[in-house]
Amino acid sequence: MASETETKAAGESAVPLPLLIVIAVVVAGATGFYYYLKYSRSGPPQAVLTAEAKSYVKHLQLSGVEMKATESYIGQAIVEIIGRITNNGDRTLSQVDINCVFYDPYGQVVLRQRVSIVRPKTGGLKPGETKDFRLPFDELPQSWNNSMPQLVIAQIIF
Repeated sequence: MASETETKAAGESAVPLPLLIVIAVVVAGATGFYYYLKYSRSGPPQAVLTAEAKSYVKHLQLSGVEMKATESYIGQAIVEIIGRITNNGDRTLSQVDINCVFYDPYGQVVLRQRVSIVRPKTGGLKPGETKDFRLPFDELPQSWNNSMPQLVIAQIIF
């Protein structure tokens, strides 16, 4: 009988190997989930407006901004935000980016996406000029409250 106990002690651990594997997978999954919740909703770091850009924001005007939902050719819902931006200042802008901030019914941010509404390849935005913009979003979180997102100027490049 002593030989069986010695054999068990030498050949087997107190905790079975499959149980150790399950514990390791659960710990790894919980750690991954924690980091997903912590970092996924905040998105990439957002650029801070330069002092020059901050002082120029007052010259930009968004107008006619509205949201509509359409269906893509594959049957997927696409939410579009359309509107116009006017440059009431005296400088030509090569790029203007905005942050679109989507909320859930409880006022928590569920998505923050930065998009360009003025680009160099479309000619920028001259003083006194107004341009239309269209922002399609095809993958919004289900927890979104279906309200117009908050639109915040994120970057101005002169």
